[in-house]
Amino acid sequence: MTVTPVRTDFTAPHSLTGTQHVSGGFALMDALHRHGVKHIFGYPGGAILPIYDELHQAENRGWLQHILVRHEQGAAHAADGYARATGRVGVCFGTSGPGATNLVTGIATAQMDSVPLLVITGQVPRSAIGTDAFQETDIFGITLPIVKHSWVVRDPRHMGRIVAQAFHVATHGRPGPVLIDVPKDVGQELFHYTPVAPGSCVPRGFTPPPRAADGAIHKALEMMRGSQRPLLYVGGGAISAGAQDLLAILARRFRIPVTTTLMGKGAFDENDELSVGMLGMHGTAYANFAVTECDLLIACGARFDDRVTGKLDTFAPRAQVIHFEIDPAEVAKNRRPELAVVGDLNNSLGRLLDCCQPNEPALSTAAWLQRIADWKQRYPLMTPPASGEIYPQEVLIAVRDLAPNSFVTTDVGQHQMWAAQYLRNGPRQWISSSGLGTMGFGMPAAMGVLTALPDQQVVCIAGDASILMNIQELGTLAQYGLPAKVIIINNQWQGMVRQWQESFYEERYSASNMNHGMPDFMALAEAFGVKGLCIREREKLHPGLQAALDHHGPVLVDVRVRRGENCYPMVPPGKSNAQMVGLPSHPELAVASSRDCRKCGLTTAVDHLFCPNCGAKL
Repeated sequence: MTVTPVRTDFTAPHSLTGTQHVSGGFALMDALHRHGVKHIFGYPGGAILPIYDELHQAENRGWLQHILVRHEQGAAHAADGYARATGRVGVCFGTSGPGATNLVTGIATAQMDSVPLLVITGQVPRSAIGTDAFQETDIFGITLPIVKHSWVVRDPRHMGRIVAQAFHVATHGRPGPVLIDVPKDVGQELFHYTPVAPGSCVPRGFTPPPRAADGAIHKALEMMRGSQRPLLYVGGGAISAGAQDLLAILARRFRIPVTTTLMGKGAFDENDELSVGMLGMHGTAYANFAVTECDLLIACGARFDDRVTGKLDTFAPRAQVIHFEIDPAEVAKNRRPELAVVGDLNNSLGRLLDCCQPNEPALSTAAWLQRIADWKQRYPLMTPPASGEIYPQEVLIAVRDLAPNSFVTTDVGQHQMWAAQYLRNGPRQWISSSGLGTMGFGMPAAMGVLTALPDQQVVCIAGDASILMNIQELGTLAQYGLPAKVIIINNQWQGMVRQWQESFYEERYSASNMNHGMPDFMALAEAFGVKGLCIREREKLHPGLQAALDHHGPVLVDVRVRRGENCYPMVPPGKSNAQMVGLPSHPELAVASSRDCRKCGLTTAVDHLFCPNCGAKL
């Protein structure tokens, strides 16, 4: 099989120095090249053919490389993974009509997770817009709620300016997706083109992010100094801002424990003693206990999502809140903070640390850290038994041991939560659809990571249901020789749906059993020209995964795991974070493991100082 290599040797000079007579399609390719675009993910079609014709010439000039996906949703997710792994803008193409609408899920995924994405769609000719022409859709209108900004190029002379504006909007302030819709005749029309320098055009009305007020910085430091049980609550904004080093300095200087959201994984070293892992619906017990008992919650680039807070009015019930945030719209949207520090997180944390005294003492958190250490000891994540069927958790533990420095992408479901619980990742090495929860995200995202970083090891953790959403991208892996290791945690269910049906719908398993009609994944992989493996026995788990990791090309690994395993701990809907189910059983703690609140009667862990339901002191 012939493999199309992913190119990284782009050394061609800029194309033009002055006004030239060119097409709108050429102007687009030149503008992308000037903005440093090296890879584009896409799928051609009628309305975008003039652009693809110029793309062909741009590839021949050595400006960039196009990665042909098998479905436009794969293009959006691949560009998304590219952006998350690098911090640069990911770029994807799709034609008009169904090509454009197939991109919508990927755009919404990027919007929910604040990922800088440039989406370029073809459109019917200007004269046909509004006539219900073949493959016409108003993609500008369809995507208005899920982009930072969008443009329809009505005049090719505006192309360079619009592209420069699009890159500025996508990357400044809170990152996010932008869209440019290009009518077919705009891509064909010849005109006198003057290149536009990157960064030279800002859209009218676009305001730069604010700079945090000095008074807010000083007040935050004062509140920290007065705290005995502080907790850093870190979201994806910390990674977008590149603030992980300053967060580590802050946490270690003041001895403050750190919990992260699903998006924030990697912002703080989870092997550090100060880490309490992920909080929220499937977070660690000790993270959820810590957020319930803390007296100061320092939110950094987090948005108080419902999967994090549980019952909102019981979230951090005894804590004052400091909210470091770049987007003013997020402040007080869900939880009103006592102090908002609005501005770029990297800048704000840097200034806060600069305000510290040269020999600033750590906070008096020794008792608080010991309390958290006790929770870690009493309520650890499950250790799978070494008998019977393979447990899904032990697959993730094996991946953690065998590929500790890999970039990890995930699909969505139980396997995603197990991966979040058990894997340890560095900044930008955890890539998962968190806000939208998009099944089928993982494998295309892995394609994007490997296109950007071909020398890195990339592992995709998938479910047997999720993987089928974009299984066709095995063809893209094969064509470009992208050595993704796709590991399917196969329980023959839509696992998270089944767990909820078991827990909340009296075991009525409606439309969640994937056993009937499940493909032979190993044969399917081989049909695409990808190596396939199937692991059914525990003794073959480590050798099989090691063989997959050692293989030079892409591999699809089907690991058959225990069917009925649930993902715990779990905060049931409508409950506080402290009211988790599925905590490990410790017989030696049974006598004094819980007590009832004298005010409202809630049974809660004995370690709590305050009732997570009514806030009364226990």
